[in-house]
Amino acid sequence: MKSKKLLAVISVLVLFLIVSFFTEKNEEKKEDVPTVGVLQFVSHPALDEIYRGIKDGLKESGYEDGKNLKIAFQNGQADQSKLATMSQQLIDKKSDVLIGIATPAAQALANSTSDIPIVLGAITDPVSAGLVETNEKPGRNITGVSDKSPVDAQFDLALELLPDAKSVGILYSSAEENSKYQAAEAEKAAKALGLTAKSYVVPSSNEIAQTVQVMSGEVDFIYIPTDNTIANAMQTVVNEANKSKTPIIPSVDTMVEEGGLATVGINQYELGVQTGKMAADILAGKSDPATTPIYTFETGDVIINEAQAKKLGLTIPENVVEDAKLVGTE
Repeated sequence: MKSKKLLAVISVLVLFLIVSFFTEKNEEKKEDVPTVGVLQFVSHPALDEIYRGIKDGLKESGYEDGKNLKIAFQNGQADQSKLATMSQQLIDKKSDVLIGIATPAAQALANSTSDIPIVLGAITDPVSAGLVETNEKPGRNITGVSDKSPVDAQFDLALELLPDAKSVGILYSSAEENSKYQAAEAEKAAKALGLTAKSYVVPSSNEIAQTVQVMSGEVDFIYIPTDNTIANAMQTVVNEANKSKTPIIPSVDTMVEEGGLATVGINQYELGVQTGKMAADILAGKSDPATTPIYTFETGDVIINEAQAKKLGLTIPENVVEDAKLVGTE
Protein backbone atom coordinates (compact mmCIF):
# COMPACT_ATOMS: atom_id res chain seq x y z
CA MET A 1 0.00 0.00 0.00
CA LYS A 2 2.83 2.32 0.93
CA SER A 3 4.60 1.56 -2.34
CA LYS A 4 1.47 2.55 -4.27
CA LYS A 5 1.28 5.87 -2.42
CA LEU A 6 4.98 6.47 -3.03
CA LEU A 7 4.51 5.68 -6.71
CA ALA A 8 1.59 8.11 -6.89
CA VAL A 9 3.66 10.86 -5.23
CA ILE A 10 6.54 10.24 -7.62
CA SER A 11 4.17 10.30 -10.61
CA VAL A 12 2.73 13.65 -9.49
CA LEU A 13 6.23 15.03 -8.96
CA VAL A 14 7.37 13.88 -12.40
CA LEU A 15 4.25 15.38 -13.99
CA PHE A 16 4.90 18.66 -12.16
CA LEU A 17 8.48 18.76 -13.40
CA ILE A 18 7.40 18.07 -16.98
CA VAL A 19 4.77 20.83 -16.88
CA SER A 20 7.26 23.24 -15.31
CA PHE A 21 9.82 22.42 -17.97
CA PHE A 22 7.47 23.18 -20.86
CA THR A 23 6.09 26.26 -19.10
CA GLU A 24 9.60 27.63 -18.75
CA LYS A 25 10.31 26.84 -22.41
CA ASN A 26 7.12 28.65 -23.46
CA GLU A 27 8.11 31.63 -21.32
CA GLU A 28 11.51 31.66 -22.97
CA LYS A 29 9.85 31.63 -26.38
CA LYS A 30 7.60 34.51 -25.36
CA GLU A 31 10.63 36.48 -24.22
CA ASP A 32 12.26 35.86 -27.60
CA VAL A 33 9.32 37.51 -29.41
CA PRO A 34 10.21 41.10 -30.35
CA THR A 35 8.08 43.97 -29.12
CA VAL A 36 7.02 47.04 -31.09
CA GLY A 37 5.79 49.91 -28.94
CA VAL A 38 3.31 52.26 -30.63
CA LEU A 39 2.37 55.67 -29.24
CA GLN A 40 -0.55 57.39 -30.99
CA PHE A 41 -1.30 61.01 -30.20
CA VAL A 42 -5.09 60.87 -30.54
CA SER A 43 -7.89 58.83 -32.12
CA HIS A 44 -9.39 60.16 -35.33
CA PRO A 45 -9.96 58.42 -38.68
CA ALA A 46 -6.64 59.48 -40.27
CA LEU A 47 -4.41 58.32 -37.41
CA ASP A 48 -6.50 55.21 -36.83
CA GLU A 49 -5.96 54.29 -40.49
CA ILE A 50 -2.22 54.79 -40.06
CA TYR A 51 -2.18 52.40 -37.09
CA ARG A 52 -4.16 49.83 -39.08
CA GLY A 53 -1.64 50.16 -41.89
CA ILE A 54 1.30 49.78 -39.48
CA LYS A 55 -0.01 46.41 -38.28
CA ASP A 56 -0.52 45.25 -41.85
CA GLY A 57 2.89 46.52 -42.93
CA LEU A 58 4.54 44.54 -40.14
CA LYS A 59 2.49 41.47 -41.07
CA GLU A 60 3.43 41.77 -44.75
CA SER A 61 7.06 41.79 -43.64
CA GLY A 62 6.64 38.61 -41.60
CA TYR A 63 5.84 40.03 -38.15
CA GLU A 64 2.32 39.26 -36.91
CA ASP A 65 1.00 40.49 -33.58
CA GLY A 66 0.16 37.58 -31.26
CA LYS A 67 2.29 35.10 -33.18
CA ASN A 68 5.90 36.17 -33.61
CA LEU A 69 5.47 39.77 -32.48
CA LYS A 70 4.01 41.70 -29.58
CA ILE A 71 2.56 45.17 -30.20
CA ALA A 72 2.31 47.38 -27.13
CA PHE A 73 -0.09 50.25 -27.88
CA GLN A 74 -0.70 53.53 -26.06
CA ASN A 75 -3.03 56.39 -27.06
CA GLY A 76 -2.63 59.85 -25.55
CA GLN A 77 -6.13 60.95 -26.65
CA ALA A 78 -4.76 64.46 -27.36
CA ASP A 79 -3.54 64.91 -23.77
CA GLN A 80 0.10 65.87 -24.19
CA SER A 81 0.71 65.63 -20.44
CA LYS A 82 0.30 61.84 -20.71
CA LEU A 83 2.75 61.26 -23.56
CA ALA A 84 5.96 61.24 -21.51
CA THR A 85 4.54 58.67 -19.07
CA MET A 86 3.21 56.52 -21.90
CA SER A 87 6.58 56.68 -23.65
CA GLN A 88 8.30 55.39 -20.53
CA GLN A 89 5.73 52.61 -20.19
CA LEU A 90 6.56 51.45 -23.72
CA ILE A 91 10.25 51.52 -22.89
CA ASP A 92 9.61 49.54 -19.71
CA LYS A 93 7.92 46.88 -21.84
CA LYS A 94 11.33 46.27 -23.46
CA SER A 95 10.22 47.54 -26.86
CA ASP A 96 12.72 46.70 -29.58
CA VAL A 97 11.36 49.41 -31.87
CA LEU A 98 9.12 52.38 -31.06
CA ILE A 99 6.66 54.03 -33.45
CA GLY A 100 5.26 57.52 -32.95
CA ILE A 101 2.02 58.36 -34.76
CA ALA A 102 1.83 62.17 -35.16
CA THR A 103 4.45 64.72 -34.12
CA PRO A 104 3.65 65.15 -30.39
CA ALA A 105 3.86 61.37 -29.89
CA ALA A 106 7.12 61.10 -31.82
CA GLN A 107 8.66 63.99 -29.88
CA ALA A 108 7.69 62.39 -26.58
CA LEU A 109 9.38 59.13 -27.61
CA ALA A 110 12.48 60.96 -28.80
CA ASN A 111 12.72 62.80 -25.48
CA SER A 112 12.49 59.50 -23.61
CA THR A 113 15.21 57.47 -25.33
CA SER A 114 18.22 57.94 -27.58
CA ASP A 115 18.96 54.22 -27.76
CA ILE A 116 15.81 52.39 -28.91
CA PRO A 117 15.10 52.82 -32.65
CA ILE A 118 12.13 55.12 -33.35
CA VAL A 119 10.06 55.12 -36.54
CA LEU A 120 8.03 58.22 -37.31
CA GLY A 121 4.49 57.78 -38.60
CA ALA A 122 2.91 60.91 -40.15
CA ILE A 123 5.44 63.63 -39.29
CA THR A 124 5.24 66.41 -41.86
CA ASP A 125 8.62 68.00 -41.27
CA PRO A 126 10.89 65.91 -39.01
CA VAL A 127 13.69 68.46 -39.24
CA SER A 128 11.72 71.47 -37.96
CA ALA A 129 10.19 69.18 -35.30
CA GLY A 130 13.73 68.60 -33.98
CA LEU A 131 13.62 64.87 -34.61
CA VAL A 132 16.30 64.38 -37.29
CA GLU A 133 19.31 66.26 -38.61
CA THR A 134 18.24 65.96 -42.25
CA ASN A 135 15.64 63.90 -44.08
CA GLU A 136 18.37 62.25 -46.15
CA LYS A 137 20.61 61.35 -43.19
CA PRO A 138 18.61 61.41 -39.95
CA GLY A 139 21.79 60.87 -37.92
CA ARG A 140 20.25 59.52 -34.71
CA ASN A 141 18.05 56.62 -33.61
CA ILE A 142 15.14 57.98 -35.65
CA THR A 143 13.80 57.53 -39.17
CA GLY A 144 10.30 57.12 -40.59
CA VAL A 145 7.63 58.42 -42.94
CA SER A 146 6.60 61.99 -43.70
CA ASP A 147 2.99 62.88 -44.43
CA LYS A 148 3.93 66.13 -46.14
CA SER A 149 1.06 67.04 -48.44
CA PRO A 150 1.37 68.27 -52.04
CA VAL A 151 0.15 71.77 -51.12
CA ASP A 152 0.58 73.29 -54.59
CA ALA A 153 -1.48 70.50 -56.15
CA GLN A 154 -4.18 70.95 -53.50
CA PHE A 155 -4.58 74.64 -54.32
CA ASP A 156 -4.55 73.94 -58.06
CA LEU A 157 -7.40 71.51 -57.47
CA ALA A 158 -9.24 74.02 -55.28
CA LEU A 159 -9.24 76.59 -58.07
CA GLU A 160 -10.37 74.01 -60.63
CA LEU A 161 -13.39 73.30 -58.45
CA LEU A 162 -13.86 76.90 -57.24
CA PRO A 163 -12.77 79.11 -60.17
CA ASP A 164 -14.42 82.23 -58.72
CA ALA A 165 -12.64 81.97 -55.36
CA LYS A 166 -10.61 85.03 -54.37
CA SER A 167 -9.76 84.27 -50.74
CA VAL A 168 -8.89 81.32 -48.50
CA GLY A 169 -8.86 80.89 -44.75
CA ILE A 170 -6.23 78.55 -43.34
CA LEU A 171 -7.47 76.84 -40.17
CA TYR A 172 -4.99 75.20 -37.80
CA SER A 173 -4.08 74.66 -34.16
CA SER A 174 -1.33 76.66 -32.47
CA ALA A 175 -0.45 73.60 -30.38
CA GLU A 176 1.11 71.69 -33.29
CA GLU A 177 4.50 72.68 -34.76
CA ASN A 178 3.85 70.83 -38.01
CA SER A 179 0.65 72.77 -38.55
CA LYS A 180 2.47 76.12 -38.36
CA TYR A 181 4.93 74.92 -40.99
CA GLN A 182 2.14 73.71 -43.27
CA ALA A 183 0.13 76.89 -42.82
CA ALA A 184 3.11 78.93 -43.97
CA GLU A 185 3.51 76.68 -47.02
CA ALA A 186 -0.20 76.97 -47.78
CA GLU A 187 -0.09 80.75 -47.56
CA LYS A 188 2.76 80.84 -50.09
CA ALA A 189 0.92 78.51 -52.47
CA ALA A 190 -2.29 80.54 -52.21
CA LYS A 191 -0.59 83.89 -52.84
CA ALA A 192 1.29 82.43 -55.84
CA LEU A 193 -2.12 81.74 -57.40
CA GLY A 194 -3.39 85.24 -56.67
CA LEU A 195 -5.53 84.31 -53.68
CA THR A 196 -5.82 86.40 -50.56
CA ALA A 197 -4.80 84.12 -47.68
CA LYS A 198 -5.51 84.59 -44.00
CA SER A 199 -4.63 82.24 -41.15
CA TYR A 200 -7.10 81.46 -38.37
CA VAL A 201 -5.34 79.90 -35.39
CA VAL A 202 -7.16 78.09 -32.59
CA PRO A 203 -5.49 77.25 -29.25
CA SER A 204 -7.81 74.31 -28.60
CA SER A 205 -10.85 72.48 -29.97
CA ASN A 206 -13.16 74.65 -27.84
CA GLU A 207 -12.68 77.63 -30.19
CA ILE A 208 -13.14 75.77 -33.48
CA ALA A 209 -16.90 76.27 -33.98
CA GLN A 210 -16.78 80.01 -33.34
CA THR A 211 -13.68 80.43 -35.52
CA VAL A 212 -15.29 78.61 -38.46
CA GLN A 213 -18.37 80.82 -38.10
CA VAL A 214 -16.13 83.89 -38.46
CA MET A 215 -14.21 82.38 -41.38
CA SER A 216 -17.38 81.53 -43.26
CA GLY A 217 -18.23 85.23 -43.48
CA GLU A 218 -14.76 86.34 -44.52
CA VAL A 219 -13.33 83.83 -47.05
CA ASP A 220 -14.45 81.87 -50.10
CA PHE A 221 -13.14 78.51 -48.89
CA ILE A 222 -11.35 76.94 -45.94
CA TYR A 223 -8.04 75.08 -46.15
CA ILE A 224 -6.98 72.63 -43.41
CA PRO A 225 -3.44 71.21 -43.14
CA THR A 226 -2.73 67.82 -41.55
CA ASP A 227 -3.64 69.06 -38.09
CA ASN A 228 -4.72 66.53 -35.45
CA THR A 229 -6.71 68.99 -33.35
CA ILE A 230 -8.80 70.06 -36.33
CA ALA A 231 -9.08 66.51 -37.67
CA ASN A 232 -10.44 65.36 -34.32
CA ALA A 233 -13.17 68.00 -34.60
CA MET A 234 -13.82 67.69 -38.34
CA GLN A 235 -17.55 67.15 -37.93
CA THR A 236 -17.79 70.45 -36.04
CA VAL A 237 -15.92 72.24 -38.83
CA VAL A 238 -18.15 70.68 -41.51
CA ASN A 239 -21.37 71.43 -39.63
CA GLU A 240 -20.48 75.10 -39.19
CA ALA A 241 -19.14 75.57 -42.73
CA ASN A 242 -22.20 73.93 -44.28
CA LYS A 243 -24.46 76.56 -42.69
CA SER A 244 -22.98 79.13 -45.08
CA LYS A 245 -22.07 76.63 -47.84
CA THR A 246 -18.38 77.34 -47.43
CA PRO A 247 -16.27 74.65 -49.13
CA ILE A 248 -13.46 72.91 -47.23
CA ILE A 249 -10.23 71.72 -48.85
CA PRO A 250 -8.45 69.51 -46.29
CA SER A 251 -5.08 67.78 -46.66
CA VAL A 252 -6.14 64.26 -45.74
CA ASP A 253 -8.33 61.75 -47.57
CA THR A 254 -10.29 60.76 -44.45
CA MET A 255 -11.23 64.41 -43.86
CA VAL A 256 -12.78 64.53 -47.33
CA GLU A 257 -14.82 61.46 -46.43
CA GLU A 258 -16.04 63.31 -43.33
CA GLY A 259 -17.36 66.28 -45.30
CA GLY A 260 -14.46 68.08 -46.95
CA LEU A 261 -14.97 68.91 -50.61
CA ALA A 262 -11.78 67.52 -52.13
CA THR A 263 -8.02 67.13 -51.81
CA VAL A 264 -4.90 65.74 -53.35
CA GLY A 265 -3.82 63.59 -50.47
CA ILE A 266 -1.68 60.74 -49.27
CA ASN A 267 -3.56 57.56 -48.47
CA GLN A 268 -3.25 57.29 -44.70
CA TYR A 269 -3.46 53.50 -44.66
CA GLU A 270 -0.61 53.21 -47.18
CA LEU A 271 1.38 55.65 -45.08
CA GLY A 272 0.93 53.29 -42.15
CA VAL A 273 1.93 50.26 -44.22
CA GLN A 274 5.19 51.97 -45.18
CA THR A 275 5.82 52.84 -41.53
CA GLY A 276 5.25 49.23 -40.50
CA LYS A 277 7.63 47.97 -43.17
CA MET A 278 10.36 50.36 -42.03
CA ALA A 279 9.93 49.12 -38.46
CA ALA A 280 10.15 45.52 -39.70
CA ASP A 281 13.41 46.23 -41.52
CA ILE A 282 14.91 47.58 -38.30
CA LEU A 283 13.71 44.52 -36.35
CA ALA A 284 15.31 42.25 -38.95
CA GLY A 285 18.59 44.16 -38.82
CA LYS A 286 18.25 45.26 -42.44
CA SER A 287 18.41 48.99 -41.77
CA ASP A 288 19.85 51.53 -39.36
CA PRO A 289 17.67 54.55 -38.48
CA ALA A 290 20.66 56.92 -38.52
CA THR A 291 21.35 56.24 -42.20
CA THR A 292 17.82 55.44 -43.46
CA PRO A 293 16.28 58.45 -45.25
CA ILE A 294 12.86 59.74 -44.25
CA TYR A 295 10.35 58.28 -46.71
CA THR A 296 8.30 60.91 -48.55
CA PHE A 297 5.44 60.15 -50.93
CA GLU A 298 5.99 61.78 -54.31
CA THR A 299 2.39 61.67 -55.49
CA GLY A 300 -1.08 61.83 -54.00
CA ASP A 301 -4.59 60.77 -54.96
CA VAL A 302 -7.32 63.18 -56.03
CA ILE A 303 -10.26 62.57 -53.70
CA ILE A 304 -13.64 64.27 -54.17
CA ASN A 305 -16.71 64.08 -51.97
CA GLU A 306 -19.48 63.93 -54.57
CA ALA A 307 -22.31 64.29 -52.04
CA GLN A 308 -20.67 67.35 -50.50
CA ALA A 309 -20.26 68.94 -53.93
CA LYS A 310 -24.00 68.54 -54.49
CA LYS A 311 -24.77 70.10 -51.10
CA LEU A 312 -22.65 73.09 -52.08
CA GLY A 313 -24.28 73.32 -55.50
CA LEU A 314 -21.00 72.66 -57.31
CA THR A 315 -20.45 70.84 -60.60
CA ILE A 316 -17.22 68.88 -60.78
CA PRO A 317 -15.45 69.25 -64.17
CA GLU A 318 -15.40 66.00 -66.13
CA ASN A 319 -11.62 66.03 -66.55
CA VAL A 320 -11.24 66.15 -62.75
CA VAL A 321 -13.76 63.37 -62.12
CA GLU A 322 -11.97 61.04 -64.56
CA ASP A 323 -8.80 60.94 -62.45
CA ALA A 324 -10.43 61.15 -59.03
CA LYS A 325 -11.51 58.78 -56.33
CA LEU A 326 -15.10 59.63 -55.47
CA VAL A 327 -16.29 59.32 -51.88
CA GLY A 328 -19.62 60.17 -50.30
CA THR A 329 -21.44 58.94 -53.39
CA GLU A 330 -25.18 58.53 -53.11
